[in-house]
Amino acid sequence: MDEVKRPFGASVRAWRHRLGISQEELAARAGLHRTYVCDVERGTRNVSLESIEKLARALEISITTLFSYGAAPASERQERIAAKEMIDILYVEDTPEDVEMAMQTLKDAGIANRIRVARDGAEALQLLLGEEKPSAPATPGQIAARTDRYVPQVILLDLSLPKINGLEVLRRIKSHPRTASIPVVVLTASSREFDWQASKRLGAAAYIVKPLNFENLTRVTPSLSMQWALLSPAVVA
Repeated sequence: MDEVKRPFGASVRAWRHRLGISQEELAARAGLHRTYVCDVERGTRNVSLESIEKLARALEISITTLFSYGAAPASERQERIAAKEMIDILYVEDTPEDVEMAMQTLKDAGIANRIRVARDGAEALQLLLGEEKPSAPATPGQIAARTDRYVPQVILLDLSLPKINGLEVLRRIKSHPRTASIPVVVLTASSREFDWQASKRLGAAAYIVKPLNFENLTRVTPSLSMQWALLSPAVVA
């Protein structure tokens, strides 16, 4: 934990010094308390995703740049964030326009996560479970044999999908031992209560009415009990 909080705090302090502003001014710009900023810079504060975004904006840099860890040159930024610390996101969406809009929005916000896109329900299940059609739950031996199967830390799942609809995909994800614990955020074009209640019964962690954007992700983060948009929960509490 400290190996992330302390370098992050050093980065905040370094960028603040470059701007020539005090902790009080940074706190005012970010809409945070001065003691909160002080704790961040000392490396003693677990920083929320929302606060990271506020600090980056107040420092006039992207979130990715803020994670450059102080004086590290740009060429080393991605090396400083170890690959194992970054969260993989599976985004299941069949509408090209929605995919393009979401990816551009996240890129503009400085989100540096690995995001893999599945274009329909069958493709998503093939990636996760090796399934192409309904099948009985795998035995422990079959699960162990699938060591090369893709396992993201978060799944963003559109409910309106071709081939296999989103609710069925969600049901299979949550009924399989390999993927049952992965948080699933369901996406839908409407705010119908039925969609959310059906998704919740099947084990969805949160619900977003499209379009998918950084603000939507920030709002659902507390319900996931993890800071998943930048670093894995093992790194940022």
